[in-house]
Amino acid sequence: MFPHKSSSSDIIVRQALKYISNNKNEPFFVVIWYGSPHAPWSALDSDKTDLPQQLEKKDKNYLGEIVEMDKSIGLLRNELKKMGLAQNTIVWFNSDNGGLPQGGKEGVGGLRGYKGSIYEGGLRVPCIIEWPEQIRGGQISSYPAATMDIFPTINSILELPENTMNLPIDGTSIKHIFNNDTTIRKKPIPFKFMNEGALIDNDYKLVVENIEKKQYSLYNIKYDRPEIKNILSTQIVKGKEMIDYYEHWLESVKNSVAGNDYKGGLSVPDPKSEFWWDTSKYKPLHRKMER
Repeated sequence: MFPHKSSSSDIIVRQALKYISNNKNEPFFVVIWYGSPHAPWSALDSDKTDLPQQLEKKDKNYLGEIVEMDKSIGLLRNELKKMGLAQNTIVWFNSDNGGLPQGGKEGVGGLRGYKGSIYEGGLRVPCIIEWPEQIRGGQISSYPAATMDIFPTINSILELPENTMNLPIDGTSIKHIFNNDTTIRKKPIPFKFMNEGALIDNDYKLVVENIEKKQYSLYNIKYDRPEIKNILSTQIVKGKEMIDYYEHWLESVKNSVAGNDYKGGLSVPDPKSEFWWDTSKYKPLHRKMER
């Protein structure tokens, strides 16, 4: 059923399929978190054979991991078909952040910045949703959405009560766009990374270059995809509206982290932030990444 020599992506999908097979007669929910294509990169030779030979070793391994992941997604979809589950199973794919320089500007669609940036190259990612029984194939939507919309969307599909989710909820259901050309989003999409942030309100994007110093810039990402022209000084009303929204949201985040938004507070205190690179269990991998 599966190849003898497997990539990490194959192994993860194989475990997911085992669970699905054992629960296929009941509603099931599976989340597959891919490690690929995350450093340190290491791909099977068979997944690098079609890549340009002039590429450096690390670039081949990086792109090879994407090939591996793509093949494993194909495996998942094919096995769902064999089990007779494909028609009424939602397959939702998206990345968690933008691309890396290893993919070149093409890897981020020519956008500004890469992973770790609050510009579009670090935030905008592909999203594909497949549900043959409910969604017409071949549709392309420009509706702004984010990973924070996944839970509210599933909640809406299952018609679960609102109190299933702890409030406040930053995301919103996107079920209404599955067979609709709606493009206007009512609720802005907020981001925070370290001391930087962003707020996307359809065509407008507020970039928070420094949260503590309140350094803001505003872009129209429909007409200015590379985020070159700061229009904050000309779009004063829109800029103030988005800054006020973002600063209010930041306070909400602080309240949630402190447990003030929840009855009885947090059952377990929020752990101290720790960067994965600094944890002892990753130390042996540092040398591999440097090769």
